[in-house]
This record gives sequence, C-alpha cells and structure tokens, in this order.
Amino acid sequence: MTIDNRIQVVLIDDDPHLRQALGQTLDLAGLKILPLAEAKGLAAQLERDWPGVVVSDIRMPGMDGLELLTELHAQDPELPVLLITGHGDVPLAVQAMRAGAYDFLEKPFASDALLDSVRRALALRRLVLDNRSLRLALSDRNELSARLVGHSAPMLRLREQIGALAATKADVLILGETGAGKEVVARALHDLSNRRNGPFVAINAGALAESVVESELFGHEPGAFTGAQKRRIGKFEFANGGTLFLDEIESMSLDVQVKLLRLLQERVVERLGGNQLIPLDIRIIAATKEDLRQSADQGRFRADLYYRLNVAPLRIPPLRERGEDALMLFQHFADEASARHGLPPHELQPGQRALLLRHTWPGNVRELQNAAERFALGLELALDNSAADGAAGMTVDVVSGGLSEQVENFEKSLIAAELARSHSSVRSLAEALGIPRKTLHDKLRKHGLNFADGGSSHTDEPD
Repeated sequence: MTIDNRIQVVLIDDDPHLRQALGQTLDLAGLKILPLAEAKGLAAQLERDWPGVVVSDIRMPGMDGLELLTELHAQDPELPVLLITGHGDVPLAVQAMRAGAYDFLEKPFASDALLDSVRRALALRRLVLDNRSLRLALSDRNELSARLVGHSAPMLRLREQIGALAATKADVLILGETGAGKEVVARALHDLSNRRNGPFVAINAGALAESVVESELFGHEPGAFTGAQKRRIGKFEFANGGTLFLDEIESMSLDVQVKLLRLLQERVVERLGGNQLIPLDIRIIAATKEDLRQSADQGRFRADLYYRLNVAPLRIPPLRERGEDALMLFQHFADEASARHGLPPHELQPGQRALLLRHTWPGNVRELQNAAERFALGLELALDNSAADGAAGMTVDVVSGGLSEQVENFEKSLIAAELARSHSSVRSLAEALGIPRKTLHDKLRKHGLNFADGGSSHTDEPD
C-alpha cells in the first residue's frame, strides 16, 4: 500500500499528545497530514516522486529519526526530512543536517516555526519534482518520436501535448478515428509519467458484453449474482497505482457511466455485491472515436461524465491531415516487417510514393501498417479508397525496371490517383492534372484507365 499523493506531510512521533498537537497545527494551516506513531515501514510506502515532506522526532523506540533519514534518502536523496529534537539532542541534529536532513527544530518550538519550515520544504519539493519531470521529458523526447513517427505540424503539436500532460495527475480524453493510434498515445502517457512502474491496464469497452461489463470493470464478491462463486478483482482495482486505458467509452451503457462518474469524482470503487469502498490511486485515460458532446446532446452519453472527462482532451490527427508523414510511417513499418520476416527491405518507387500521398487512409495508421506489411512481403501495393470517397480501389505493383518504365508507372499512378478523386467532367480532371483534354484521352487509352464514372470507357465520359 502506497501513501496517497494528496498527503503533504507525514508526521512521526511516538508521543501521542505532541503528535496530536503538531497535527492540529498543520491541519489548521490547510495541510493534508498523515500522523504515525512509528517510522518502521514508511520508506516502503513512499513512491520516489511522492510530492510531500516528512517531519519526524529523532528519539523513538524501534527505528529512530536518523535511521529513517538514511532509509528515505537511499530511495530519494532529495526528499525533505525535518527532524524534531530535544534540548540534549542538538549535536545529534547537527550530525543529521550533515547527513542530509532539511531542517531541525529544537523543543519547545513555536507553531509558526514549524509551519514556516514545512512550507519552505514543500516549495523545494515542488521545484525538485518539476525539474525532475523536465529532465525526464528531455531524456524521453527521442523515445516519444520513435513511438509517434512524423514531422508534420499536427504530430509535433501532439507530442508536445503528451509531454506536457504525461507528468501531471490529470485524467485524459483521447479523441481519434479508428486506427489512429489511441492506445499508442495512452501507453506513451503512462510510460512518461510518474506511474510508469505501476500497471498499465487496457480495456475495450465496446468488446465487453453488457452482462459482464460491470463485473469486469468494478469486480464482484462471491454470490453477487448467479455464477459468482469467488471474489473477482475488477480492472479499475487491478490498475491501482497505475493507469487504466478505457477505449470506446462511448459504447458504455448509461448505468455504467453513472458508476464511472462516481469513481472519477471520489476515486473509490465498490465491488458488485460488496459494501466496502476501496480507495484508488489511479489515472484514467479514456478514448473515443465519436463526438461525445453530440452524443450527450442526443441522450446517448451522460453530459456530466462528458464534462468530467473533457478536462484534458488530446486529439490524434487522422493520417490524411499529416502530409508526408504517410511516407515516413510506411517506410518505418515496411522496414520493421522486412526485418521480422528476414527479407531484404524494398524501396518505395516514385509512383508508389505518389499513390501513398494521394490516398485518403480511411483506416488511418492501422490501414497503412497492413499495406506496409504486404509491401515488405513483395505483394502488390493495394489501397482501397472506397470507404472514404466511393472511388474504386487502386493497386500498383512493386516497380522494377529502368528509368523509362519507372516514369511510365509514375505517370499512370498520378492519373489513377486523380481518377480516384471525384471529378464531374474530363475538363476538371484535365485541369487537375495540368494537361490538355486531348492529351488526357491519349494517356487514359495508353494506360488502360477509365474515367471514374461507374466504370465506363473514357470515350463515353462527360466532357
């Protein structure tokens, strides 16, 4: 069990009267405290990036303050530890300062002295953690670029947003079309956060049957329903201390949405058939391919849950908005596939590059990755635009041969790509290609292409 990151001061003193008095002083100052009678086991309950400070008496039975200081600083040398000393312990306290204690207070001391020291220590702790997060972001910059490949402005902006949000505690709502890479972004947020050593639990709400979704998410006690013979830990509880990624959140029923809203607000979970509220230290990353605001307006999604989730939205740009990122991604996936299959890598030819840039990618990165896999295997580069604009599918063989043949294939691919776009006449098609209509007719005949008008011959096309 780890100490909640909302705790600002851990106060340790074996004297119950002094512990109560100091606790009241800190509590009245608006600080969240955890009073303890002994120091043993504290280090194991504190994460390295816990954002608080420790105030401890020096002389205590069991583990004393100096032993605690040594154990805490072995885990995080920058954690502020304030020591409380009796009159005869001043030399000992000086020794502790040399060992790295932040401050010491000699009994009796004024309440203001304690508050001043604690507040300065908390300010220092925030500064240390901010700098630590910055160093982490800089060291992981290349890793993030390797995960989210691309140099387009939308991708640069997305990586900046991920870097800014990763180290925070904020829940995140990822918006993106099917195949855009929502789970990749969620995993990056987790791995670049202070929770990276905790579990990352991914679940697709759309893939869960309505009869099991509540048990799967919240868990259940024995006898909660027919067939529930033993306790089950739900996904939220299993992700405690880490991150839960909830994809296709729009598919959740309104009843489940109510429970999710309560969990987000109170950070507790109650298993089905149980009465115990289990506290959670968890980050929720939700993802959707729909407009949740529109769904809320239509009564298919709770408006209060939408506003609770929409605090830190991240939009993943579809591939059609990312320009030449498609080429970089395609080559990246093709090289990976070639290495995986033990095959020599293929280079994209000019005609293929043009086709990739023209394609609208209705299936986004997932579609591109599949196309790159086929390309690496030496199969034809087949792209289907029908899902995006109703055009016929296009295929281009892996190009080989001399310059003349490559130029011919390049010309054919350019015309085929433009044919896939909606044109009302040969005139508009010729203007888009920048050639006379007579030349266009000749090239259509030469390459065996038809005007995109129900598959009719180019001689029957509207002019």
